[in-house]
Amino acid sequence: MTGHDSLADGEVWDPFGTLRRALWIGGGQWAGKSTVARTLAVRYGVTVYHYDYHDARGHNDRRIARRVALGEPATEPDPDTVWVHTGPEEMAAETLAGFPVRFDWALDDLRALVSGHSVIAEGWGLRPELVAPVVDSPRRMVVMVPTPEFRDHQVRELPRAASLSHHVSDPARAQANRLARDQLVAEDAVRQAHRLGIRVIEVDGSRDAGAMAEIVADHFGPYLPEPDRTS
Repeated sequence: MTGHDSLADGEVWDPFGTLRRALWIGGGQWAGKSTVARTLAVRYGVTVYHYDYHDARGHNDRRIARRVALGEPATEPDPDTVWVHTGPEEMAAETLAGFPVRFDWALDDLRALVSGHSVIAEGWGLRPELVAPVVDSPRRMVVMVPTPEFRDHQVRELPRAASLSHHVSDPARAQANRLARDQLVAEDAVRQAHRLGIRVIEVDGSRDAGAMAEIVADHFGPYLPEPDRTS
């Protein structure tokens, strides 16, 4: 019998203590989560786990295997079906419904990390309702969300935010659906965070990335080592 098999109900398998020491940055797309996490990695010598990178690349084999196990086609759905012909509300519902499975995959990645300091995990799929059962205090998480104005700014300035990576028949409609979905998903993260007593940081662009990192570092202060003053 493995340690995982012998856990009590509700207990999270954490063989190296990484999960209970982790710090979490969740929230909406284009809020600067990755930039803040990278800044903290340099300043404090912590390890950062980028959820979006692993979810899009490292987990693809697991995603395909799950579709096959469910009797679904192994190939990705048609991009037009996903982005053009599906409304934002349905897209958001599907995204939220898929997050728990994807979160389990992220936990598997994090279990394999061992660090002398906390690991910072960041990404939009790190949802407050999923993280809350893992942590010993809501202070181990923040939720960053962009204001509508800052989201518009990011769409104008960031190439990866301005267009889809998929070829679709109606790019304008697909992009509008995507942005509306992202807003709905972000709004749900805020509601869940408020319900669970997790701090929400609204990003409006009035502070640069360094200042935002200071705000998050102050929140995580009890769990961070002394900063590297030479960085």
